[in-house]
Amino acid sequence: MQRIRLRYTKRGRLRFTSHRDFQRAFERALRRAEVPMAYSAGFTPHPKVSYANAAPTGTGSEAEYLEIALSAARDPEKLRVLLDESLPTGLDIVDAVEARTSGLADRLTASVWELRLDGVDPADAERAVEAFNRADAVEVQRMAKNGVRTFDARAAVVHLETHGEPADRPTDQPCAILRLVVRHVTPAVRPDDVLSGLRAVADLAPPVPAAVTRLAQGLLDEETGTVTDPLAPDREAAQAPTTAEPAATAKAPA
Repeated sequence: MQRIRLRYTKRGRLRFTSHRDFQRAFERALRRAEVPMAYSAGFTPHPKVSYANAAPTGTGSEAEYLEIALSAARDPEKLRVLLDESLPTGLDIVDAVEARTSGLADRLTASVWELRLDGVDPADAERAVEAFNRADAVEVQRMAKNGVRTFDARAAVVHLETHGEPADRPTDQPCAILRLVVRHVTPAVRPDDVLSGLRAVADLAPPVPAAVTRLAQGLLDEETGTVTDPLAPDREAAQAPTTAEPAATAKAPA
């Protein structure tokens, strides 16, 4: 059984696709592309697809990951093209590798997010970011299944900064861009929690909902604060020699 790991996107209007909607669309794409899927056992077999840490509905993403199991081997790049052609534009399969290591989900320990705040002056955003970063803790509230939950939104944030003005601003209205690196912790700290924190510490309240996009997710490098490509270990394993070079045979002295 071959396992293939895929990176896909949620762009444009497709950012409003729920995770369940994507699952349905992806399973249809598997059938259209005639992918030889491996199936689970039991009375109701289903294709072996593992999803990892899906982005919330309403947020865009350049870095969503899943893994599929095949009953017959296929070239990862050819499979990527077939699946991409079978999905609507915006749900794009942009990378594929054969799984040669274990623990993909364990390598998704942090995300890089971009928050576009239309109607917010960059100077006001900068002051709010500075106040957030200075704080030892920033308590926010979120409605959960068991009622309102209060937690610290500051501890999970590795890095938060303003990122200049967008190049595609259609009007003269102000717009601030934030870049955020956040650890994947429990309870999960989401970009909207950080926005709630900015409102709590600096009264920053965008007049319209923020446009949020996940730019990357992967293993957090604690020294640099960067997020590494979770598929890199599989690429490196594919390039490594599969067998050791035979040792040279020593000649016996004459």
